[in-house]
Amino acid sequence: MFTYCVRRRVLQIRLHSGKHKTKWMLQLSRTFCTQGSESDLTTTLLQLCVDRAFIAPGEFNSWALRNGKSCSYGPLGEELKKNILEQWWNSVTRSKTQVFGINSLHNVLNDKGGLKLVDVSAIGQFISNEGLSKTQILDRLQQLVHHSSSVRTNLLQGALVQYLPSLELVNRKLPFGLAETGTCYQHSDQSIGGVGRTSELTEASLVWFCSPRTSSQWLDHWTRQRLKWWQKFALSPSDFSSSDVEEGELLDGASRGVQVTYRFPWGSEALETLWNQGDSELLKTHGNAKTKLQCKDGRKLVVPHVIAVKGNVDWGLLAYLFNALQLEKKVLSKQRIHQRKVLKLHPNLAPVKVALDMGRGATIELRQVR
Repeated sequence: MFTYCVRRRVLQIRLHSGKHKTKWMLQLSRTFCTQGSESDLTTTLLQLCVDRAFIAPGEFNSWALRNGKSCSYGPLGEELKKNILEQWWNSVTRSKTQVFGINSLHNVLNDKGGLKLVDVSAIGQFISNEGLSKTQILDRLQQLVHHSSSVRTNLLQGALVQYLPSLELVNRKLPFGLAETGTCYQHSDQSIGGVGRTSELTEASLVWFCSPRTSSQWLDHWTRQRLKWWQKFALSPSDFSSSDVEEGELLDGASRGVQVTYRFPWGSEALETLWNQGDSELLKTHGNAKTKLQCKDGRKLVVPHVIAVKGNVDWGLLAYLFNALQLEKKVLSKQRIHQRKVLKLHPNLAPVKVALDMGRGATIELRQVR
């Protein structure tokens, strides 16, 4: 209230300084008001999530949820996340009979890139050993990192590896898909003492193998299906939209990308990204062995193109929470106004469900219960 009064007083003073300055001050005031309301709404929701056991207390948990990362979910948050994953899984695996579920390992041996799992105690032994020179310590650290396993940063690689074993299930006929949900690890933007940290996120992945001549149509098909699914459970479906990824932001080897986004108070964030990655990643994974990768496309044998659907479940959970948040004001008296914070989640996603028997008794009173 104090900030609003000061801002209004400054605006009144500027009204006497000329038309151009007046216009500038009006625009500045509107910008500050918008930024303030966005920040207040975000703070309100994050605090509500803590108060109602959607996430555990703590600054890191609020930061992680706000940035689309996995955090320590509370009982209600875990149930909401589980319901979202269940609905996502059913929509993908039951929409097409040729979609099969898989479960890949969290870590991969002999992976040259990515994030590594390193034994901290071994590093301490190298550093504390006074008999080793600096060069020897560096050599041993490099060997330790080289022989350590890498944790997965996405679920795409697991599906590409399991492509060949899955061919027998479909008699080498296209199209078909492999679906998986699980935890992935990424470099975080937040650092401690200048050293980057690793964050977790829950990913939902569908890898669709199809004919090269129909890959563009399949990308459009899955874009429509995914946008329709996100809007299905929304209180305000118009906050969800889709748009093409700009050419300069395409992944290596991808001919096209589409994002399904949600309009948060601070701007749009991608909930799911769909890529037409051609056959480059599949060939790379299996050492360019085209013959054993070929499938039937009518009478022809072709190396399939890959449509990769990558969803961030943590962003999706936050999107549904923002979409469901309702601030209701009730006037108790002339001097008292009570504000209720209500989360109107879809019944299929709601962590707590209540059933009312409307068959007997005071049905009118029961229907008025909110």
